[in-house]
Amino acid sequence: MEHRLSQVAAAWTLSPKEGKYRYMAQTINPFGKKIIKLSTDFCRRELSLEVGRVGFRTSASVLVRYGDTVVLGTAMVSPEAVHGMDYFPLSIDYEEKFYAAGKISGSRFIKREGRPSDEAILIGRLIDRPIRPLWPKGYRHEVQGVATVLSLDPDFRPDAIAMIAMSAAFMLSGVPFEGPVAGVRVGLENGKPKAFMSSKAYDEGELDLVVAGTKDAIMMVEAGAREVSEDVVAEALAYAHKAIQPAIDLQQELVKKIGTTAQEYELVLPAEDIQKAVEAWTKDKLGGGLRAPYPERNDLVADLRYKMHEHFEKELGEEEFQAVKGIYDEAFQMAIHKDVREGILKDGVRPDGRKTTEIRPLSSEVGILPRAHGSSLFTRGVTQALNIVTLAPLSYAQMVDTMEKEGERRYMHHYNAPGYTVGEVRRLGSPGRREIGHGYLAERAMTAVLPDEADFPYAIRTVTEIMSQNGSTSMAATCSSCMALMDAGVPLKAPVSGIAMGLMTDGKKAVILSDIADAEDFAGDMDFKVTGTAKGITALQMDMKVHGLSVDTLKQALLQGKDGRAAILEHMLSVIDGPRKELSPYAPRVEAITINPEKIREVIGKGGETINKIIAETGAEIDIKDDGTVMIASPDKKSIDAAIQFIRHLTAEPEVGKIYEDCRVVSVLDFGAFVEILPGKEGLVHVSEMKEERVEKPSDVVKEGDRVAVKLVAIDDRGRLQLSMKAAARETDKKG
Repeated sequence: MEHRLSQVAAAWTLSPKEGKYRYMAQTINPFGKKIIKLSTDFCRRELSLEVGRVGFRTSASVLVRYGDTVVLGTAMVSPEAVHGMDYFPLSIDYEEKFYAAGKISGSRFIKREGRPSDEAILIGRLIDRPIRPLWPKGYRHEVQGVATVLSLDPDFRPDAIAMIAMSAAFMLSGVPFEGPVAGVRVGLENGKPKAFMSSKAYDEGELDLVVAGTKDAIMMVEAGAREVSEDVVAEALAYAHKAIQPAIDLQQELVKKIGTTAQEYELVLPAEDIQKAVEAWTKDKLGGGLRAPYPERNDLVADLRYKMHEHFEKELGEEEFQAVKGIYDEAFQMAIHKDVREGILKDGVRPDGRKTTEIRPLSSEVGILPRAHGSSLFTRGVTQALNIVTLAPLSYAQMVDTMEKEGERRYMHHYNAPGYTVGEVRRLGSPGRREIGHGYLAERAMTAVLPDEADFPYAIRTVTEIMSQNGSTSMAATCSSCMALMDAGVPLKAPVSGIAMGLMTDGKKAVILSDIADAEDFAGDMDFKVTGTAKGITALQMDMKVHGLSVDTLKQALLQGKDGRAAILEHMLSVIDGPRKELSPYAPRVEAITINPEKIREVIGKGGETINKIIAETGAEIDIKDDGTVMIASPDKKSIDAAIQFIRHLTAEPEVGKIYEDCRVVSVLDFGAFVEILPGKEGLVHVSEMKEERVEKPSDVVKEGDRVAVKLVAIDDRGRLQLSMKAAARETDKKG
């Protein structure tokens, strides 16, 4: 690291040049070296990259500032390759710190940051996805990137700035990272794309789109939308790619000014002679011989792999082959991928014989679990998703307490995919980043069409249990959750379907595939998931395995996906054509009433005494919001009605002209009696208002504790209630 710091100092013996970048150099770090800072204009604010102030022992570290948001990006790279791995050991984490927002965690017991929140995990994935494809195949050095938010500007979300920090750190580390990349979050303002809007604007607006890319192409897309058209999304993609260019240029300028020492590395790839031997053996065994519907194709590939093992074990000897078996397997897999690509690009035939726009066979059921509030089973080819919906009062909503936000999460989608779903023995454990990401995508797909809280006052949890995997399980989760929600009687604004699109390209020709399966996903260049209604898009997620795509290609994929979504939606509606009119008999009933917020304390009572009494006497669950909305839940309608009557009685305001029955006499005096007409509300029945005839002594008519009917005849300017027993009796006689 000392060598790199000396490089930084040497680079800054030159005078800063005038131009679109602003430079600053100060000699204040502990080594007497210069701190380098570059800045530029980026989406209406200044973006700065600073090197040399912190992180002296990292492979590279960068402080990025945008507004009042400050993110530290650090990169650590092992000097030696890790052998024996069949994957690139890259990990990227996003660290949210409560102090960055000037907050202490709202948890009663835990104040220190602990396990990353789902939000932090999702942002870590967001940063990882455009960066991971930009490393050479076979690179096996262990790489760790950490983006830590040190200061949070509440005017915008920090994820795009964290992505820039991570990219800049990798660019300065000397590794073979083919960046830089940058990202931006885009929404719609008056129908036009705009970057770095407020969090509230994204939450309440039509589009929340994150786009990441390189100088020449888009690498990653993630979006939530409220039925936005494909043309509007394509326009936003083009806007976003143009918007990230200053951040990319600034990173390149930083590398140019500082300079880096390129890391020496060796790619871990199947030996050329092994690859040639495997390809020669498989030459006449691939192609048409493997083209069959799933799962028959999977069985054919597995059988071919077994025969390949037998052949080379006999040729090399059992002991020698076992030592290099993993290398032969990797070479075999590369040969399979090559065959898939050639079949599509040259012959126009997919591995299972489908056309490029053809969707695998569909089969679905609803209401298959008798005690669940809603359930469905969605099957597409070999991919199968079971979804279960549970309804509960709003008090069961999840509390959200993160660096950026605090509040409640009313709709939750959880996704599980154990090892048996891919035919593997795998220990069960807590959900990983993939499970959290897939669940969030399916949740986002449905959020735009959920009924308003006032119309459907329920917390909703859907759980997708994947039964079998063969590509695009997150879209199966979306379709199955939509059907299960309708089976539960959730009044969705519109049904939603989803599809995963793929791509094969050789640089000259590009073929877009609808409803990709595993073989096409593993061998392909793109995984583009899109969900939506008949009207428009509700969620997007796109990842590249090559160095990006143009906006035109992505728009073509969106339009082809629209046709695929429509076909899947038609199938779904043939199984269940809309939300059921009645909830499951096992689901709680929830009704909402509104009271004066100033009356909340009267319903709760001292130490919760009153509300606990209502719950105990009626058996209903009660949840009160600060705005005076009261949610009453119970499977029994009588229980709900009793609780509502109790609360209305507690919070009612005296009404002049109203007759109050069965009111308790609180006290009897010489001039009349005080009667309680509502909890805590007493009024005077003057002796002259007790009977039509003259009354000498009030005690001759009523005693303390008696129950009487009174009419509220007036409220004076001091708020005192004037009651009349004889007026109440007179009106009762008229009605009689």
